[in-house]
Amino acid sequence: MSAQLGGTPVLILKEGSERTIGRDAQRTNIMAAKVIAEAVRTALGPLGMDKMLVDSFGDVVITNDGATILKEIDVQHPAAKMMVNIAKTQDDEVGDGTTTAVVLGGELLKNAEFLLDQDIHPTVIIEGYRKATEKALEVIDEISTETSIDDEDMLKKVAVVSMSSKVVAGSREYLSDIAVKAVRMVADEVDGKWTADIDNVKVDKKEGESLENSILVNGIILDKEIVHPGMPKRVEKAKIALLAAPLEIEKTEFDAKINITNPEQMKAFLDQEERMLRNMTDKIINIGANVVLLQKGIDDIAQHYLAKAGILAVRRIKKSDMEKLARAIGGDIITNIEDLSADDLGAADVVYGKKIGDDDMVFIEGCKNPKAVSVLVRGGTELIVDEAERALHDALSVVRDVIEDGKVVPGGGAPEMEVSKRLKDYANTLSGREQLAVKQFADALEVVPKTLSENAGLDQLDILVELRAKHVKPEDYVYGVDVYSGKIQDMTKMNVWEPAAVKRQAIKSASEAAQMILKIDDVIAASGKGLGGGPGMPPGGGEEGEFGED
Repeated sequence: MSAQLGGTPVLILKEGSERTIGRDAQRTNIMAAKVIAEAVRTALGPLGMDKMLVDSFGDVVITNDGATILKEIDVQHPAAKMMVNIAKTQDDEVGDGTTTAVVLGGELLKNAEFLLDQDIHPTVIIEGYRKATEKALEVIDEISTETSIDDEDMLKKVAVVSMSSKVVAGSREYLSDIAVKAVRMVADEVDGKWTADIDNVKVDKKEGESLENSILVNGIILDKEIVHPGMPKRVEKAKIALLAAPLEIEKTEFDAKINITNPEQMKAFLDQEERMLRNMTDKIINIGANVVLLQKGIDDIAQHYLAKAGILAVRRIKKSDMEKLARAIGGDIITNIEDLSADDLGAADVVYGKKIGDDDMVFIEGCKNPKAVSVLVRGGTELIVDEAERALHDALSVVRDVIEDGKVVPGGGAPEMEVSKRLKDYANTLSGREQLAVKQFADALEVVPKTLSENAGLDQLDILVELRAKHVKPEDYVYGVDVYSGKIQDMTKMNVWEPAAVKRQAIKSASEAAQMILKIDDVIAASGKGLGGGPGMPPGGGEEGEFGED
C-alpha cells in the first residue's frame, strides 16, 4: 500500500503487506465465517453426524460437540476465528447450544450478503439485526415456561435432550439421572436465588466396563493411592484432616552448613529430625483424626508413625481437589500443622482405597450434606469415555442453567420458528430498509428446524412449509420437528425441553458476531512467514501476521 507525492511513491505499510477493502473484504470475511458454519452444520440435532478429528500427533477425537470440533481444528482466517469464539463464548456461558450458535451466525451472514448485493449499507443491516435481536430475546421470554430446582422431572428431561445428539445417547437416561442429582447436591440458595457451580462436580474417567457402570459419589474420588502399605485400606466414620502443609522437614531457603565432628552429633541431628516429625504426627493423632489428606508430601518416618496409629493418608492432592474436599466433608484446610484442632476436621461415612482398572483410587463417601461431589465415568474405550465426559458436561450445564434461570422452552426448532414468525410481523411495523434486515434475521432463524430435518434425512422444504402452517396462533409455539417420525409434533407432549438461557445466548452470540464481521470493510494483513493464508489473506498470513502488525 503506497501513496504518490509529487510522483514519488511513499510506502505506508511494510513491504509484502496486503490490503483488502470494501466489498471484497466483506465477501471474504463472510465466506470464511460461512465455511466454519458449514463444517459443524451436519452435527446439529439428535440425528446429526459425528466428526473425527486427527491432530498432528495422530491423536483422534470423535465428537459432534460444536465447541470441541472448533477447538480442535486449527483455524487461520481472522473472521473464521470470530465464529470459533462464538462457540467458546456459548460453551463458557451456558455449556450447550454451541453448534446452534455457529450455524445461526453463518446463516445471518449469508442473509446479510444477500442484502449487501441489493446495495443496502452494512450500517443499516447492523441496526436491523440489533433491533431483531432485542425483539427475539423478548419473544423467548414470552414463550418460556417457569420451572424450579424442585421439579426433578423437568430437569431430567432437559438433560436427556442435551445428550440425545451425543455418541453416548444410548445411556442418556442413566447419565441424565446422575447429572441432575449431582447439580442439585452442589446448588446453593443465596437471597432467594439458586446458584450452582458445576466446577464443584468433579468428573473422573476410567476406561473399562460400560457407561451404565458410571457412578455418582456423595463425596470426592481421588486419583491417588494410600501412601503406606501398613495403613488401613478402609476407615469407617472417618474424621478427616485437610493439610496444605507438608509432613516432612522442609529445607531452608538459604544454603547452610552444619559442622559435625563426631558420630554422636550426627545421631543427635537425626534424632531431632525424627522428634519433629513425631510431634507433627502426635498432633494429628491427639485431635482424633483417622484420615489425613495432604496437598504436599509426607516423610517416610511420618508415614511409619501414621501407619502405626492406624491412620490412612493420601499425599500430593491438587489444590482444586483440596477445595472440593473442604466443601464435601465440611472441614477446613490448614496451612500450619500447629493450628490444627478437632474443630477443623471434616467427616465422611467411609474412606477406602480401590483399584479401578490399572489405577489405585481413594473414595471419600457418605458426606452428610456435600457441596462438592464426584462422578466416575466408565466406558469401553478411551474415545467413548472422552465423549461421555463431554456429554456429561453439557448435561450438567443445562441442568445448572435451568436451576439458575428457572425457564425452559420447547425444543425441536419450535422456539426459532416462533421467533421467526413474530419477527416477520414486527418487521412490518418498521419503516425504511431496516425492515428488510429484520426479515432476513427472521429467515435466518429458520435454519435450525431446516438443519434438524436435513440431518434426519427429511425433505427440509416440506418440513418448513408444514411448520410455518402450524405456527399460526400464539399458543402454537410448542410445535417443532420430530426427527424420528419425520412429523411436526407438540414438543411439550414429547418431553423435548431446552433451557431458555441456551436459546437466548445462542441468538445473542450469533447476532453480535455477525454484526462485528459486517462492520469490517478493510483487512490489512502483514506479510507472513509461509504459514499458509486463508481467503482474503496473503499466502503467508498466519498467527503473527493477521492485522497489519510490524
